[in-house]
Amino acid sequence: MNNKPLLDDLQLFCTVVRKGGFAATARELGVSNAYVSKRIALLEASLQTRLLHRTTRRVSLTEQGDIVHQWAQRILEDVEQMGEAVSSARAEPGGLLRICTSSGFGRNRVGPALSALAQRYPALEIELELLDRPVNLIDEGFHLDIRIGAVTEPNVISRRIARNRRVLCAAPAYLAGHGAPQTLAELAGHRCIVIRERDFQFGQWTLHGPHGAEAVRIGGPLSANNGEIVHQWAIAGHGIILRSLWDVGPSIERGDLVHLLPDYAQDVDVWAVTPSRLSTSAKVRVCVEFLEEWLGQAA
Repeated sequence: MNNKPLLDDLQLFCTVVRKGGFAATARELGVSNAYVSKRIALLEASLQTRLLHRTTRRVSLTEQGDIVHQWAQRILEDVEQMGEAVSSARAEPGGLLRICTSSGFGRNRVGPALSALAQRYPALEIELELLDRPVNLIDEGFHLDIRIGAVTEPNVISRRIARNRRVLCAAPAYLAGHGAPQTLAELAGHRCIVIRERDFQFGQWTLHGPHGAEAVRIGGPLSANNGEIVHQWAIAGHGIILRSLWDVGPSIERGDLVHLLPDYAQDVDVWAVTPSRLSTSAKVRVCVEFLEEWLGQAA
């Protein structure tokens, strides 16, 4: 190998893999498709191997490309942490920080918090994505996932940054027509608004009560993959929902929703989840500590 790959080309290659194509990469970086294609070709020439399978719609990694992608991520993260280490005396953290979280929590809690974080640390370049699906932090290039609910992956670092519970509730109009459940088992006979979110087991709710954890099968004519829509449907009287207190608390206080079976709840705390090898990143640490303080004040 006569020519060593450039760091900028490794970064561009990782972006192509993350975005799934040259055109999407060009749009994100503000360059032309031809530039992206040329730099990838030069990278392949320097490594003397083909990295990508190309189709008209999407690219995918070759076997050798997968190896290069894994090494490129490690190299780029090591370079980033090296920069943080040698500039530890710098007054404030900086650089790109890619964060993901669920849509409702992101709009109502994380978004405002990151606005305040950006004002405090203007050298940070914050990129937030709202995703109501499981996320692979390493493959998708995220530094931080703010997650509600259990963390089960073995290869990540997690830190609880806020307490949270989900509670059962319904609108007065629904209760007037269908009555209120007196036991958890009675939920099976009610119209429950089902949601598909990151940690929800579809069609089953498990709550903790006086007798420990209890599960009940639920169903109804309405379901959605967005918590804010489910919340609106509940206020409109369509059925019973299981939602976080940070979401439905104000509606309960206003009387738009009624808290049902108050002895039962789901403990679903808020976690900051990072890839294990990024756990020492200064900008990630500053962000996590800021969110912990922000969410604690909100609670």
